[in-house]
Amino acid sequence: MSQEAQFVFNTLSFLIWGGLVMWMAAGFTMLESGSVRTKNASVICLKNVGLYSIAGMAFYLIGYNLMYVDVSGWIGSFKLFYGPSEAEIALLGGDESATEAVLENGYSVMSDWFFQMVFVATAASIVSGTLAERINLWAFFIFTLVLTGFIYPVVGAWTWGLGWLSEVGFHDFAGSTIVHSTGGWAALAGAIVLGARLGKFSKDGTARPTPPSSVPVVTLGVFTLWFGWLGFNGGSVLALGSASAATSMSVVLVNTNLAAAGGVIAAIIFVRPILGRFDLVAVLNGAIGGLVAITAAPDMVNHYWAILVGAVGAIVCTAGYRLLWSFRVDDVVGAVPAHLFAGIWGTLAVCITHNDTNLGVQLLGILTVGVFVFSISYVLWKVLDMTIGARVSKGVEQLGQDAAELGIEAYPEFVLMPEPYEDEDE
Repeated sequence: MSQEAQFVFNTLSFLIWGGLVMWMAAGFTMLESGSVRTKNASVICLKNVGLYSIAGMAFYLIGYNLMYVDVSGWIGSFKLFYGPSEAEIALLGGDESATEAVLENGYSVMSDWFFQMVFVATAASIVSGTLAERINLWAFFIFTLVLTGFIYPVVGAWTWGLGWLSEVGFHDFAGSTIVHSTGGWAALAGAIVLGARLGKFSKDGTARPTPPSSVPVVTLGVFTLWFGWLGFNGGSVLALGSASAATSMSVVLVNTNLAAAGGVIAAIIFVRPILGRFDLVAVLNGAIGGLVAITAAPDMVNHYWAILVGAVGAIVCTAGYRLLWSFRVDDVVGAVPAHLFAGIWGTLAVCITHNDTNLGVQLLGILTVGVFVFSISYVLWKVLDMTIGARVSKGVEQLGQDAAELGIEAYPEFVLMPEPYEDEDE
């Protein structure tokens, strides 16, 4: 294949797969809006379109440079904005002599930026689901700005930016830790600072069920995420200009699909023994747990390992529900078990499928990313809580954010009634 053909295929791969990952924003919106109660569905829609836009702006303004440009080992460049290379600008201006320099890069500069940007939006979406139904919108948007403009890019610089974790051999193919655990740690810190929703836990600590407003929408959201994940992992091959890259991408897509299927089946089998009842939402999250787990190493050639990794990821995710409940941590959509807990498992499971990976190095990556993201996130949530308030008022939470803050109802044919919480510990 000619150099120019390779350039075109590689660039097209980034753009198409990036578009699929962008579509995951729709999946998160459906998953979250269907999971919350009717009175908060519209706010979820606003949060998701807002966070995607903020993520794109922050990554353009400084995030990409911090993550990939002149990384010193710990962090990249603080230079503002990012754009095409000088050779690309010259070529677009009609200078055909710049063609060779453009082709030498292997792909269009901004196609890579677009593919990387949609990943950072995914990390922010994880936080949105956990903190639904009680988070102050402005506090959430400010946190999203810091997460996507600084926290995530620093983690990315250590790893995909060829920083210090990459140098010691840390392996995370498409982001079980870099994307999903980062979002999970940030969400966990926020859930601890905000506390549980009113009435979620009774005085004896029992978690009350909060039925989703639309199970079909949640299910459609999971399928949309599953579909988008093919781009998430497949695009992370970072090439499509050779037979080797195309073969690798095929393996990655098959493993991704098998892991999700294995996660669903494992959740169906184990959800009742773990939770004491059959829970459809937990089964759906089994697919997410399987997808997150396989993301660290979807390039394994023995496909049966993908099924095992995905199945264990779902079991870890399901058990994570009970663990959070025991500490009275309220995660509306189960994002922390699905993205953080399953992400940790998937990062460790790399040692099973890749003999050249060191368990100590994988643990080091998990711990350092966890300490960094959780500590900064916790402090930021605390600061936001003490200044503008991280949580809405009790009255807003009872009535619902849709009517109280937006003046719009997602399902206007229903009558909204504030919910009583007489036995609340307050």
